[in-house]
Amino acid sequence: MKKQVLITQHIPEAGVSLLTGQFEVVYLNDRTPRPASVLAASCPDASAILCLLSDRIDGALMDRFPRLELISNYAAGVNNIDLKAAAARGILVCNTPDVLTEATADLALALLLAAARKIIPADRFCREGNFNGWASDLFCGFGFTGKQIGIIGMGKIGLAFARRAESLGMSVVYSNRTPNPLAPPNYRLTDLESLIKESDVVSLHTPLTPETRGMMNAARFASMKEGSIFLNTGRGELHDEEALVTALASGKLFAAGLDVFEKEPGIHPGLLASGKVVLTPHIGSATIETRNAMAQLAAQAVSDCLNGKIPQNRVIV
Repeated sequence: MKKQVLITQHIPEAGVSLLTGQFEVVYLNDRTPRPASVLAASCPDASAILCLLSDRIDGALMDRFPRLELISNYAAGVNNIDLKAAAARGILVCNTPDVLTEATADLALALLLAAARKIIPADRFCREGNFNGWASDLFCGFGFTGKQIGIIGMGKIGLAFARRAESLGMSVVYSNRTPNPLAPPNYRLTDLESLIKESDVVSLHTPLTPETRGMMNAARFASMKEGSIFLNTGRGELHDEEALVTALASGKLFAAGLDVFEKEPGIHPGLLASGKVVLTPHIGSATIETRNAMAQLAAQAVSDCLNGKIPQNRVIV
């Protein structure tokens, strides 16, 4: 009898087809997360679950799958999975690192450029028929040359984005638990508080952990440089949206660019109403090539595990 695999939501066909020939696949092919009770009832004999970031996989849900060997997360982050509960039950957890690095760094750069140069309101201005000719003060934006960008979390994505920002003429500082040996010598490691106070752009790329949750709070937004820019392409829970709205409304910040939100899919009304924020719906890795690669990597982890191999992308607790 073939082992059973539960795919909790829609993923690219590249991942599904890799599994369907080898296993009995229960594929919940829609784009919204199902309640835990529905997941448990849909495939109680699953040996592996291929889930998405919006699926909350806790110990109680794991206990509903007595044959479960693996949870493969279609994401680089794993904050939606209780890793300690999985380890206690002998369940492997895998993610999809590395393949989304460049795409996410590209999106961070796009948010920076759009926020700094007022691309969204300028586009709207043109479409609404308001452009009547060149003017010296029309949509004057934020220049980059000679300014400093602060990267909070200098992992692979943070490093890839730093290189892009450096190409704009910015100097780079970063805060990290340890120095990144791959960072060029001119990228300066500093403490978090100094980075926030001294940087013209502050960009979040750190994983979501109990220590980093809510790290960008009212006090830290208040300590940012006057006229600076805030970016978050990591996890929405890293920043306090109410505090960000206040910092934007007060004029403390020039602009912000967000791909993630504190209470996804909800977005703070103050952010929606602000003309100083560029908003994208958690699409950091959303290129066709990257999403296909993520599906293949997540599915390959399932295939390896259920065929007696140790997946290369397993998460070490």
